[in-house]
Amino acid sequence: MRTKFIAGNWKMYTSGATARQLAAAIVAGVAPSPRVRVGVFPPFSYLQAVAEVVRGSPVQLGGQNCYCEVEGAFTGEVSPAMLLDVGCQWVILGHSERRHKLGETDEFINRKVKAALQAGLQVIVCIGETLEERQAGQVEAVFTRQIGGSLAGITAEQMGRVVLAYEPVWAIGTGHIATPEQAQTAHRWIREHVAKLWGRKTADALTIQYGGSAKPENVKTLLVQPDVDGALVGGASLKADQFLAIIGLA
Repeated sequence: MRTKFIAGNWKMYTSGATARQLAAAIVAGVAPSPRVRVGVFPPFSYLQAVAEVVRGSPVQLGGQNCYCEVEGAFTGEVSPAMLLDVGCQWVILGHSERRHKLGETDEFINRKVKAALQAGLQVIVCIGETLEERQAGQVEAVFTRQIGGSLAGITAEQMGRVVLAYEPVWAIGTGHIATPEQAQTAHRWIREHVAKLWGRKTADALTIQYGGSAKPENVKTLLVQPDVDGALVGGASLKADQFLAIIGLA
């Protein structure tokens, strides 16, 4: 049985003070459990402060992005080594907001994934279709392109440190959410496609999160689906009571 993984993506929210308060409230409400992993992903500016709060707790820390080089003249970028240095175990790559608002390609994301894994980070790789792509019947084609491109050259062994997050782009921040049937169908297809590329053992062990307006009132019916292994939570992760409720459901 796969362990559920509930991750809170704080995006470009919080201040230094509120980030510490939020992290402390989450730490206070999370007990060690073999059934669920918990991670928080603050803005870069507050990683150090949050690292101090979560140290020694079951709550893991991650960055929302990283660059694909170890170091260099890349103004404004953050390397995988820098994330590790402040206490991160995880990084989110290929989030739909970076794909669609900042123009990141599968090839660029792939370079980041390889760099992050090489450095020793675990990686959440986001994939998902827009409303137009879903209406055009292109969901599977999008998955094929994004998985094949973003994870090109990744070995089965490295896939053991990769989590996939299915983000229906049409549900992110809209209040809409995939139905349990839509989510399960997508997650099952993703798992079967991973089995074709890396083998059944890798696919069966792979954690596939759901991401897209996940809230306590709607996530329960998703988490009971056989191929939904957790949630990448946005807005609800900024409120400790809501985030802890989702963890409790998991």
